[in-house]
Amino acid sequence: MLELQNICFTADGKDILKDISLKIDDKFVAITGPNGSGKSTLLKIIMGIIKPTSGKVIFDGQDITDLPVNERANLGISFAFQQPVRFKGLKVRDLLSIAGGDGIDLTKDCSYLAAVGLCAKDYLNREINDTLSGGEMKRIEIAMAAARGGKLSLFDEPEAGIDLWSFQSLIKVFEGMREDLKSSIIIISHQERILDIADEIVVIKDGEIVAYDKKDEILPELLKGTAGCKFYQD
Repeated sequence: MLELQNICFTADGKDILKDISLKIDDKFVAITGPNGSGKSTLLKIIMGIIKPTSGKVIFDGQDITDLPVNERANLGISFAFQQPVRFKGLKVRDLLSIAGGDGIDLTKDCSYLAAVGLCAKDYLNREINDTLSGGEMKRIEIAMAAARGGKLSLFDEPEAGIDLWSFQSLIKVFEGMREDLKSSIIIISHQERILDIADEIVVIKDGEIVAYDKKDEILPELLKGTAGCKFYQD
């Protein structure tokens, strides 16, 4: 479905990504690695938020390297930011309606919000503004991604800002999306419980892929601890 060919990205004279080549066909792929290794940059390149210095992004056999964000969205790619964007003047129900593409459906909207631990009664008519906390915004954005569906959903550390009591609901949302045969997920995460439901794990360090394999091959090494993990060592 997704192929990255020799992706490089340089900013301010620094090589952020170095010759990343990757084919992703599995349902659920987790990307992990040390902070500052280029993980978020890679997801933004897939979405078209930033353009690679060199290399190609192929989606469903089509070269989308030069396509803008809206055209990639029309192809079925969605993106959930690490820091969710606020849309002043719009209400939660408006965003869910736009994401779902089929108008307001209270039953579906309630189920999407409940899945991320939010009470629809309290949130459907809330405006997307500064009265919502970062954690609330994160959960609303994940509900939007679930409502949108599509072929490929990208998540940048979705657990950030999620309280312990809502984390299990978050896992269930991703498990549900994973079971949807129409959807694939690429997710940046450091959380063991999220990595554990992935089909494959990609480890990125210093802008390069240092490991890419089935979850059962990589996760045990990661669980030994960052200091002792062969994928993290210099």
